[in-house]
Amino acid sequence: MTERKYPFPFTAVVGQEDLKLALILNVIDPKVGGVLAFGEKGTAKSTAVRALAELLPEIAVVKGCRFRCDPADPSSLCSECREKLARGAPLETEFVKMRVVDLPVSATEDRVVGSLDIEQAIQKGKKRFEPGVLAEANRGILYVDEVNLLDDHIVDLLLDSAAMGVNTVEREGVSFSHPARFLLVGTMNPEEGELRPQLLDRFGLSVRIEGVKEPEKRVQIVKYRSAYDEDSQAFSERFAPEERALSNKIDRARGALF
Repeated sequence: MTERKYPFPFTAVVGQEDLKLALILNVIDPKVGGVLAFGEKGTAKSTAVRALAELLPEIAVVKGCRFRCDPADPSSLCSECREKLARGAPLETEFVKMRVVDLPVSATEDRVVGSLDIEQAIQKGKKRFEPGVLAEANRGILYVDEVNLLDDHIVDLLLDSAAMGVNTVEREGVSFSHPARFLLVGTMNPEEGELRPQLLDRFGLSVRIEGVKEPEKRVQIVKYRSAYDEDSQAFSERFAPEERALSNKIDRARGALF
């Protein structure tokens, strides 16, 4: 049996204070509008994003919903949840961890927005929808590495959904909609190409990331990584008090804001 790997603690990420602050501000208030990180590879960008998701409390979702609809917000329910309510069926609640969903640079349109089975819809009058990345990312974090290399068409689809908070797929007169509200986090290396102005404007905050240069911090990074690889559980437990303290601060900030 493979030993379970515990997540790397957010508070154990050395340096990159601007990136960590930008991420925290966005989870406190999603209206900030996402984060774009400029910089070289190997600067803990992905580690920080995934660690933040683990740090946050679980969210309430409609049990069994493929889109993780918010049971407290009827106006944002997907078509399937609305149909349940129309039939008088109750929407049960469960609590789950926030997701971090990766959007591959090579992703096709169907992989991003999802796909409709047109034959099933025409012959049997049933909408069979296969969820895509936008569905998976609803109420979570959509992480796009090398966002500047995305196909222009995919960028447009991403922008439309991010702006409206809804993803709508239409094929041959058949349509399906579901909520698509997510924290958009993109990373890019400026040396590999510029970012379209339309996408650059979508991000509320941009952060320039550089590798840690201080010798003592570089040594600390190596020690932390070695300790984590050797025993991820012990390493995670070591930072548990700091993780709880930061999680509580985020909760209090959310409460003060809303």
